Amino acid sequence: MPSFAALLAERGVLLADGATGTNYQNMNMAPGVAPEQWVIDAPDRVSELHRRFLDAGSDLVLTCSFGATAPRLARGPLAGRAREVSRRAAEIAREAAGDEHLVGGSMGPTGQLVEPLGPLTREVCVDAYAEQAQALADGGVDLLVLETFFALDEALWAIEGVRGVSDLPLVASFSFDQGRRTMMGLTPTDVVAATRTLGLAALGANCGRSLQDTDALVTEFLADSQAPLWIKPNAGVPKVIGGSVVYEVTPAMLAEHVRDYVIQGARIVGGCCGSTPEHIAAISLALGR
Repeated sequence: MPSFAALLAERGVLLADGATGTNYQNMNMAPGVAPEQWVIDAPDRVSELHRRFLDAGSDLVLTCSFGATAPRLARGPLAGRAREVSRRAAEIAREAAGDEHLVGGSMGPTGQLVEPLGPLTREVCVDAYAEQAQALADGGVDLLVLETFFALDEALWAIEGVRGVSDLPLVASFSFDQGRRTMMGLTPTDVVAATRTLGLAALGANCGRSLQDTDALVTEFLADSQAPLWIKPNAGVPKVIGGSVVYEVTPAMLAEHVRDYVIQGARIVGGCCGSTPEHIAAISLALGR
């Protein structure tokens, strides 16, 4: 399998996967269960979703380890098992992807605010991401992906932790859930400035709010950043209809926006919350795959 950099150079654009949590909910995951629990209790279902995205056209799938840092797991039934969960998630994805596709090790925020607003210290953060990155690398991932970050200090500490144990390509992706700003007030320009010299393999955004907001984020990132642009938007803003959470952006609608992002210069694209294998298949078609 070519490296992330080699495959990106060869194909020009890589198609990542879609959502994890919302698809597991559609696969009858019980309410309140963390996706990482399925890595231990239902690995066949985790593998099934990976394969569905790969069959839909994904070049790259992300491990089911978004919430598998030690601080985040400390609040639930997987406390003390961060290394085990992350490594097993990587092994499941690697087996599903084989040698023909890339596997990215997903690492989400700890869920804690940085001191003095919350309990997260630099030492705890660096150690947590070092542990997770090492476990994911041991499980066979091709790259590491810090995704859905909103606080700059936590992201920079996470990068420090990862870089202390691994030289795998590293992606940083932020969630701009306040439109063109993250929850902590960061803009794409802020993110680019803070990470410009860190040698990231790609930089960008995932999750967030509407596609119109993502349109603006893409423009701002491309105006400032020299790193390949990573974009995985939600399938719109969720609404509660008849007691169910519904994402109203259709596969065709998401594909139209993502195709425009690629035309503008985005290099790695996919979907986040609400995006199904059908959304990824539509994007693949729109990109002429």
